[in-house]
Amino acid sequence: MFYLLSGLLGDSYIIFNVFRYITFRSIMSAITSFMLCIFLGPYVIERLKQFGVRHDSKKPFTEAIHAWSETKSQIPTMGGLLIIVSIITALLLWGNLQNRFILWLIAIVLWFGFVGFIDDWIKIRRQYSIGLRSRTKFAGQVILGTVLGWYLFVRPHGPIGLYMPFFKSIFIPLGILYIPFVVAVLVGTSNAMNLTDGMDGLAIGCLIMAAGAFTIITYATGHAVFSKYLNIPFVAEAGELAVACAALVGAGAGFLWFNAYPANIFMGDTGSLSLGGCLGAIAIFVKQELVLLIVGGVFVWEALSVILQVTSFRLRGKRIFKCSPYHIHLQMCGWPESKITIRLWIVAFVLALIGLSTLKLR
Repeated sequence: MFYLLSGLLGDSYIIFNVFRYITFRSIMSAITSFMLCIFLGPYVIERLKQFGVRHDSKKPFTEAIHAWSETKSQIPTMGGLLIIVSIITALLLWGNLQNRFILWLIAIVLWFGFVGFIDDWIKIRRQYSIGLRSRTKFAGQVILGTVLGWYLFVRPHGPIGLYMPFFKSIFIPLGILYIPFVVAVLVGTSNAMNLTDGMDGLAIGCLIMAAGAFTIITYATGHAVFSKYLNIPFVAEAGELAVACAALVGAGAGFLWFNAYPANIFMGDTGSLSLGGCLGAIAIFVKQELVLLIVGGVFVWEALSVILQVTSFRLRGKRIFKCSPYHIHLQMCGWPESKITIRLWIVAFVLALIGLSTLKLR
């Protein structure tokens, strides 16, 4: 909205010209999403409590694994609604709504959030840990991923393929395989985020690190001079994604205010699927999908630990970890929940710095 005002009133009133700058709008986007979370948080928490929006798992091993007290099990979930409202509002206010990437991000956040909302709602109604069937949830993610992949294949925002970090001259063309590749990135990122969301503040803290790194990456990718200097692919409209990344950082910090140990609210699948899908889409738009593997390394390892655990048990009848995802393994090894969270935040921060280093080390 404010970007459009700069076009309408910038020539008459010089003060409106400030809304043309991506850097200014990114800062304001982060502040807006953060403040919305802070101010709306108590209201949302109370309303969720009133409606009984909490998840009491009936799985017999859940309490042993998570060491949840009876009080903690009553904490409201579906806090992702708070995050989604904050992000969408910030984008509507500070984003360029004529930018196709911004419009796609809004659609992805809403659609993946809707899939997660249905999953959470079924869990709440059944008072059981299983919501949507895996196939149904997977189909919901694949549908939008396929639509996005086809759109980017028909209307490409650059060479259709995969750029390799650390190498400026290596490019792998994908052709029609680009469509399933986009699907894999979106589905993989959203589910990896979902698997990481198992401790107070863990997933959202790691997201803040990743989104902060991609704020810089998106701005550099959309800047002709910076992208040429860094030898990274230039995407003309990608700079605007810095506003979206900043909104993720702000909303994440605002939600962490209430989700930090001991948590007052959980994001649920409503938040984890929408945030993961949004982060994956941003990496696709700036053609830094492999950098996302580095920056989001904690998410990748959490998902990989589940895959390794299941594969090992099916093939050998033995488990690699005491339990998966990996943060549960650490807890069963005797690590306190707060220590696990903070140490994985540190790892996420270091990985974000390594991901940023790929911009220059080519």
